Amino acid sequence: MHFTRARDLALAGLVAAGVVYVLVSSFYGDLPPIPRFAGVTLLVLAVIEGVLGASLRSRIRNPDAARPIQPLTAARAVALAKASSLLGAIMLGAWLAMLGYVLPRRAELAAAAVDTRGAIIGVGCSVVLIAAALYLEWCCRTPDDQDDQPPEYRSGATG
Repeated sequence: MHFTRARDLALAGLVAAGVVYVLVSSFYGDLPPIPRFAGVTLLVLAVIEGVLGASLRSRIRNPDAARPIQPLTAARAVALAKASSLLGAIMLGAWLAMLGYVLPRRAELAAAAVDTRGAIIGVGCSVVLIAAALYLEWCCRTPDDQDDQPPEYRSGATG
């Protein structure tokens, strides 16, 4: 299993931004107002993942000090982190598309002025979720993880 790559997250965010921008520009008048704190659910998930990451990191780095981590538990945490970082990237793209549509129109449309606040909060919460997910994924690495070593030392290859 490979750790999450920035290009994968960027691609997902760009695709989501494009799709959402087209949809919003076509149907903005038919959409309900964006609740101000619509993106906060992403923040709650980010906090949970941050706490889980800190706990797992201390247990992986110091296996004698606490109960050791079962490999399946670490794999599940990595799967959660990968899914959350992808969700965060998609939601970041969606919130940025919404913000890109409403921000220039906030002076002429009262609804756009109200929706701007919710979109800004959504963007911030999405960024925090991506950071927390990548932190959780990083915390699940073992101290002797081969990804952290130079290529000549991987898999015992020398010379």
